[in-house]
Amino acid sequence: MDLLEKAARSGVNPTFIDGNGQIHEADPQALQSVIDALGSPAASRIFDGPYVARANGGAPSLDLSGVLSQLSSLELQDERGAVLGKSGAAHGQLDIASGLYRLRAMDVAGASDDATLVVAPEKAFSGNFGRRWLLAVQLYGVRSRRNWGIGDFTDLQVLLRWAERAGAAGVGLNPLHVLFDDHPQDCSPYSPNSRLFLNANYIDVEKLPELPLDFVTEHKAEIDRLRQAELVDYAAIADLKDRALRLAFKNFKAKTTLKRKADFDAFCANSAPQLSRFAYFEILRRKCCGPWWDWPKSWSRPDDAALATLRHGEDALEIEYIEFVQWCADRQLAACTELATQLGMPVGLYLDVAVGVKADGFDAWNEQAAIARQLSVGAPPDQLNSGGQDWGLAGYNASGLEHRAFIPFRDMLRASMRYAGAIRLDHVLGLNRLYVVPHGYAPHQGVYIQMPFEAMLAVVALESVAHRCIVIGEDLGTVPDGFRERLADWAIWSYRVMIFERGAAGDFISADHYPENALVTFNTHDLPTFSGWRSAHDIGVKRALGIDPGETEEVRQHALARLCDAVGGGGSDIAFESVLEFLSRAPSRLLGVSIEDLLGVADQANVPGTIEEHPNWRRRLPYPIETWDQHIDLHKLRVVLKGRII
Repeated sequence: MDLLEKAARSGVNPTFIDGNGQIHEADPQALQSVIDALGSPAASRIFDGPYVARANGGAPSLDLSGVLSQLSSLELQDERGAVLGKSGAAHGQLDIASGLYRLRAMDVAGASDDATLVVAPEKAFSGNFGRRWLLAVQLYGVRSRRNWGIGDFTDLQVLLRWAERAGAAGVGLNPLHVLFDDHPQDCSPYSPNSRLFLNANYIDVEKLPELPLDFVTEHKAEIDRLRQAELVDYAAIADLKDRALRLAFKNFKAKTTLKRKADFDAFCANSAPQLSRFAYFEILRRKCCGPWWDWPKSWSRPDDAALATLRHGEDALEIEYIEFVQWCADRQLAACTELATQLGMPVGLYLDVAVGVKADGFDAWNEQAAIARQLSVGAPPDQLNSGGQDWGLAGYNASGLEHRAFIPFRDMLRASMRYAGAIRLDHVLGLNRLYVVPHGYAPHQGVYIQMPFEAMLAVVALESVAHRCIVIGEDLGTVPDGFRERLADWAIWSYRVMIFERGAAGDFISADHYPENALVTFNTHDLPTFSGWRSAHDIGVKRALGIDPGETEEVRQHALARLCDAVGGGGSDIAFESVLEFLSRAPSRLLGVSIEDLLGVADQANVPGTIEEHPNWRRRLPYPIETWDQHIDLHKLRVVLKGRII
């Protein structure tokens, strides 16, 4: 079998057209590296799945008539392998609930095969409200008079109350995924250790009943320093909160109430087995050092029985401590979800979900078949990045996902949806095809791998309906023909950024051209704030960093003039309120409004292409949340957004 045949079998496209219209042909060695990283796909003899049974106005149906004549037996199993039936599920109406299943068959020659079956609702959940708006906030950057130098879940409750008074339907946040607590330099919320668990830095440790009051008194000077700092000091905050959490855990073990002990036990039981495996991984990465694939084989690919021995040894207490920390984070975030419901907010929390995970993190170790650690997710060359992009994140392996019946993907969705009324899937184009760069190659030397698009959309719809959670797909970049239409068919919303929504001549499209099921916003965390864009501050910042800004001040002035034309005048002194009035007229059901734009902040949260050269993901808001009313005219804001306030 030659290289191109291997690529075709693995779903790898050896050629592609980039965002500049240029044709790329994969380097043979790079192509072989991608094929090797994906592993050999199973040689299917019977099925050509995965299969989707979608309830289009009635009971879900599945047509396997093309293979029925070859079969001597067919059975349907649930995701745990329990046999649900051996007939009646192969063709026509399926009398089974929505969920993930396995089809197992044997043909007349005695060969066996299996495939995943996703039984899905007709569409994802789409909400039951009209046109509303959301307050977008980087939680880590929230400044308050009581937090420890980083926004926390108590601040989030204050945010929700403030947003409700302003007429918002909810609060949108950066990803809350757990990072590496001992790698403070890796502070991007989009580069998680795991998408299944929460970042402990967001815990308000003073809310824990087991933390003695004198801890805060003893560390007042340190807390005050962190609270007053201009940038988030992740290392110092993580260290201080870890000390507080360990003291709280010690007291929890010694004298907690029966009610709290029962709640902790219930959380651990409901989170099993993943929570235990996460705790084991955290223990092992400190013991073994280095990336997990270099650990002793007994730990780099362990089974549950081997891992369970850790709980009965010297690490038992540390394992329980890691579980305790996740319990504290979960209960505090869940309280925010409950508060949003009490306030009558139709969305509540709108959470961002990262496109991938760190290769040396828990998810990649835990799901070695479903996540390809040797490949980095990225983007091909385009007008903004002529060399392509390598995001340093591991993504899903299509054949491995199918082998695991899409359970890792489903679990990832559930981890955020359990708290949220809406989620945003970062780089949703990756559900269809994923641009990957093999380790050791330049970003422009990547290739596209085909993903099981329909099955992944079905899983999204399945979990969206189960959690009554809207799904917004970040569909920016080079969008294939028909892609957005396919998302819309499944009721997955679009994500439209005004800075990009322009015609060939540079004119901004009219407000009525935005789609209804979409979130529209002026910018994103990777783009200039309104103040920074209007003043061309971002262009100066990029030049100072040695980065090509992609445009000149003259080009920006032209764009600013076009913006003034679109929103109705104002000249170069155009106010953000004029932009809000324009976007508020759009039929799109959600409008995202950044707190940085309301406060007039010039610097953006992240400058793509930089790591340590710029304080990405460290900037704090200029004013504490307790004083926002002094800097934001709530009455004026409500008037500007009156068409989106009930």
